[in-house]
Amino acid sequence: MALGKRQPKQPGLWIAAPELPAAPGHPFYQKLNTLLDEAGFDRFVEGLCQPYYADGVGRPGIPPGVYFRMLFIGYFEGLDSRRGIAWRCADSRSLQAFLGHLPTEATPDHSSLTKVRRRLPEAVHEQVFAFVLRIADAKGLLQGKTVAVDATTLEANAAMKAIRRKDTGDDWKEYLKKLAAEAGIEDPTDEELRRFDRQRKGEKVSNDEWASPADPDSRIARMKDGTTHLAYKAEHVVDLGSNLVLAAEVYRADQADSGTLRESVLSAQVNLVRAGSETDIEEVAALADCAAGGLRSYIPEPQRTRERVWTDKPASWEAAYRNNRRRVQGARSKRLQKQRSEYVERTFAHVCETGGARRSWLRGLLDVSKRYLMQVAGHNLGTLMRKLFGIGTPRGLQGCCAALAAVGWALGAWYRLWVHRPHHGRPLKTTMGLPAALACRC
Repeated sequence: MALGKRQPKQPGLWIAAPELPAAPGHPFYQKLNTLLDEAGFDRFVEGLCQPYYADGVGRPGIPPGVYFRMLFIGYFEGLDSRRGIAWRCADSRSLQAFLGHLPTEATPDHSSLTKVRRRLPEAVHEQVFAFVLRIADAKGLLQGKTVAVDATTLEANAAMKAIRRKDTGDDWKEYLKKLAAEAGIEDPTDEELRRFDRQRKGEKVSNDEWASPADPDSRIARMKDGTTHLAYKAEHVVDLGSNLVLAAEVYRADQADSGTLRESVLSAQVNLVRAGSETDIEEVAALADCAAGGLRSYIPEPQRTRERVWTDKPASWEAAYRNNRRRVQGARSKRLQKQRSEYVERTFAHVCETGGARRSWLRGLLDVSKRYLMQVAGHNLGTLMRKLFGIGTPRGLQGCCAALAAVGWALGAWYRLWVHRPHHGRPLKTTMGLPAALACRC
């Protein structure tokens, strides 16, 4: 075979579509498209989004099915920005085929994704999220009786250096200069200000006194790695029977888990109804302390130095608290807490780490909620694909190739050791580079 050399080529003025090489497509996205087409996904989202578009006025926009597919691609490919999603779709023929675009058609730009997101309300994204759960229910995978709840932090698209005081509007540097002047330090340098800030005692920043003008909905919070950032809080309600996320609510980071748990569980029950499931949530395993009426809660109690006072609270709250204390001491509670720590943390790892949702590039609670909800919907689709076809992500096929190669190597070694055995007590000869421990006499 002769050596090929790369040389500049002049493209033709036009290329016939039959002359373009056909892309083989990605088997994962082909299966996912088959799953969505069987459920009537495009027809559903087009009817859902029709009221938010003009009828016969202006040029046709991005089909809703293409818009939501691109958001799913963001999860499956681990892309955290709209620009990254648009570039990846334009660069990959298999993703173009997944979107339904011909090789001669351009994929949507990142600015188009922004316009569509602003046009569609959060209720539409919630209906699409519930539609994925409806697919799971149709496949007999959705259970929903026992759920687990946990929360994590999402880094906001705002810098701590830009926060300002709510009362005076001073930024951090101006605030430090005033404190230094009160301490007798006149005209301090930047290094002196940093040293003064490290040495002073007391609470440095508070959400009651400081806010970000760029993203007023974000709150100052400590992240999982110990750093302090402006952030949001994401709370998952996970079905312990199917590992599907029934609700993914985004709150301000300063809201306690005990204040948002009931709202998240209610959203999960609403999504079950939207999905057409007749199941009611009966048990909740969480870490937050709440009085969840009508639900069997398994919530461990923190160590307290004194007993609670119930004289100023409804009697139902005390009854729920006593019943929860009794259930927590049982074996079922310990088993559910282990499942909570395993399954819910796994959803955070998939969505936030490998799915690219830990850092948000959007601002405002509404836009962050829309984007994060579609990330979790992509995770639910991956869970469905894993249960139906054995692979939950397109990158999982790479591990399958290595696993098949390892199985082939093991079968070949077994065949040479025990089936194709030499006779007359001679040492076993192999051609596969087996370890010396596998060489034996038969």
